Amino acid sequence: MSDKNAWYDRWLARLPNDRVLTRLLLESFREHRWKYLAAVVAMVLVALCTAASAWMMGRIIDTLSAPSSQLQVISVGAGVALIFMFRGAAMYAQEVLMARAGNRIVAQKQMQIYERMLSQGMAFYSKTDSSELLLRVTKGAEAARRIIDSVVSGFVRDVLTLAGLVAVMVYQQPALSMISIVVAPIVVLGIQRILKQVRLVMSQEMAGMGEIIKVIQETSGGARIIKAFNLEDRMHGRMNSAVDTVESRANRMKQLQAATMPLLDTVAGLAVASIVILSATPVFGQEPGSAGQLMSFVTAFLMSYEPASRLSKVRVVIESGMIGVRMMYNLLDEPQTLVEAPDAVDLVVTDGEIAFDEVGFNYVGNTQVLQNLSVTFAAGKTTALVGPSGGGKSSIMNLILRLYDPKSGAVRVDGQDLKTITFRSLRENIAFVGQDTFLFSGTVRENLLMAKPDATDKEIETAAKVANAHDFIMLLPKGYLARIGENGSALSGGQRQLLSIARAILRDEPILLLDEATSALDSHSEASVKAAIETISNKRTTIIIAHRLSTVLDADQICYVECGEVVEWGSFEDLMAMGGKFKDLFDAQYKNYDPSQTDAIED
Repeated sequence: MSDKNAWYDRWLARLPNDRVLTRLLLESFREHRWKYLAAVVAMVLVALCTAASAWMMGRIIDTLSAPSSQLQVISVGAGVALIFMFRGAAMYAQEVLMARAGNRIVAQKQMQIYERMLSQGMAFYSKTDSSELLLRVTKGAEAARRIIDSVVSGFVRDVLTLAGLVAVMVYQQPALSMISIVVAPIVVLGIQRILKQVRLVMSQEMAGMGEIIKVIQETSGGARIIKAFNLEDRMHGRMNSAVDTVESRANRMKQLQAATMPLLDTVAGLAVASIVILSATPVFGQEPGSAGQLMSFVTAFLMSYEPASRLSKVRVVIESGMIGVRMMYNLLDEPQTLVEAPDAVDLVVTDGEIAFDEVGFNYVGNTQVLQNLSVTFAAGKTTALVGPSGGGKSSIMNLILRLYDPKSGAVRVDGQDLKTITFRSLRENIAFVGQDTFLFSGTVRENLLMAKPDATDKEIETAAKVANAHDFIMLLPKGYLARIGENGSALSGGQRQLLSIARAILRDEPILLLDEATSALDSHSEASVKAAIETISNKRTTIIIAHRLSTVLDADQICYVECGEVVEWGSFEDLMAMGGKFKDLFDAQYKNYDPSQTDAIED
């Protein structure tokens, strides 16, 4: 970035929050100044040609009324043709240039918003509805484009066109032109009354749009629950209310926008009538001009109606669009909840030891989750985290993935503080399977390639076989090329989890995190996956969260986590010998346990 651009960005950042329009225009014009400059040149030509066509009407009338020669008639006709040819070409150039600049602005703003979303930590997503994000990405960028187009077109093309036509009017009939001075204030006062209602109506419409998106998302994602609990009528009522709100506000907005038309028509009609009446009598002592002058004046006056009408709506368009633009900038200006250090370096994994050093952590607005936690996950070993829900097990994994930062203390991998390393290098060394399995829309193969884009078909198939997923995949239409729907909607919960495990196996990284990886599996599949986990966890630092203890009995170390602290740790035998909380938990699940028949343990 040049010094000039850096200064410009710093100056933009200092603009008050209420100067959103100024910020939008300055950012857009800076990035697309050449396109807009060319468009402005085209608009100037359009304005000049429009004014010239009104002026030529007088020449046409005077020439046809008393032609001095055939050459004069031909020259006037050729002049009219050239004016309209230039005007058409200029309008074409204006439309194309404005469209290209506008489309680029929409694309850039949408990408800026998306990049800002990607850079946020999980704290941001926990407090922001997905429907609100979708609304800001789509409506905000489109609103920005509408405003810029209105400002550029209105205050360049329409103002210049109106100025040119007024100049023709004054030149042809100075006295009659004074009528426009009376007309303008009437129009302005009428528009000001309309603008008072636009902002409120638009904000209500945007809120309604957000509710529509939210209801659709909840219906799509929670269809099973909606049907199981007979919630169709309730969801229908929510949708109907939101749709009615948007419909009524859209109608009201259109009504407000259209209110300028009868205002202008009435004022214009009265003005034309006044001009017709006054044209036959002296005005301010000035005698009426020739027929050509009067025709040129009336033509210019009538042609001024269109740009005046557009100008009258500019403020309405701007006010209606500013709600979306403010939403967009609020998201772009949202402080990042998780920031990579400017001097961050790549993680170098040698052994894979993970250490928590007096870590304190809490989610926004919640009580302390981890209390000065100090624990070491041995390199190349498997550690199981067990204990009651809400004890801090998932928070430990979230901190290892650096989805959040600890409030105090440090999390280290091979002695390297996670706050000092790059996000990419950290996550490139971790394979993760979550309790809430997420799959992307697309095929089975595409989902597995998310873990390793350059994987061969043989590697994909091997990973699926290890995860016990190959058999059911081959039963799908088209096998690995079968489309699985949004978030794997075409698959069962167990099948989705097996694919998630296969994805982690294919990734093949030195650190493996499994958060309830077998929660959706039956006993038979669980046994197969357990064997697969034992295979892939060999010589890897593996951390497993499990409520079903059958999956963690063979772990090298088991940590009982409660109230953000590790209260017991050791091997299975050690913990059973302690006779503490782990043994109580185990006894609650397996009352008739025979130590000699570990493989017989079932849920």
